[in-house]
Amino acid sequence: MTILLPRHAVLTGAPGAGKTTLLDAASVAGFATSAEVARRILQQPGGVELREADPLGFAEAMVEGHAREFEAAAGQGATVLFDRGLPDVVGFLEVSGLSVPAGVDKACRQLRYDGPILRAPAWAAIYVQDAERIQDWEQAVASDEAVTAAWRRYGYDPLDLPLAPVVERLAFLRRSLGDQPAA
Repeated sequence: MTILLPRHAVLTGAPGAGKTTLLDAASVAGFATSAEVARRILQQPGGVELREADPLGFAEAMVEGHAREFEAAAGQGATVLFDRGLPDVVGFLEVSGLSVPAGVDKACRQLRYDGPILRAPAWAAIYVQDAERIQDWEQAVASDEAVTAAWRRYGYDPLDLPLAPVVERLAFLRRSLGDQPAA
């Protein structure tokens, strides 16, 4: 059984490609947003160590976080813009050389996003590593490719955001969402 929830839109794509900056701008513009699950886990005590020592456990924690996001968004009744989604976990597993557990695959098939999936392509001009973004440029590109392939495999057609300033990306987001912020 497929669960269709209120309109869910997702920002996906390469690490360091401006997703969080766009999410913050969308929030200021009145859109309901949900911050990146992986980054929240990495910022918790032991989060970076979990990712490094147990990537499968890290992936399972991300799936649990995304499922909680769905539950929280269902009660909002408005479009929610997520920083990444369940197929991103599949891309993470695959780029890490790990198999996708049946539970992760099932979650991707049952919890369906019904808003646009907006992809931030790898963008060398703005890419910067930080405490949680540990991939080098080549790894960021590989991550983008794996994540985009995962979204497509689950039946989504990601729309590429322009490689442009956040104001232009926000205008693209507005057009993609029908120009309807939550507030």
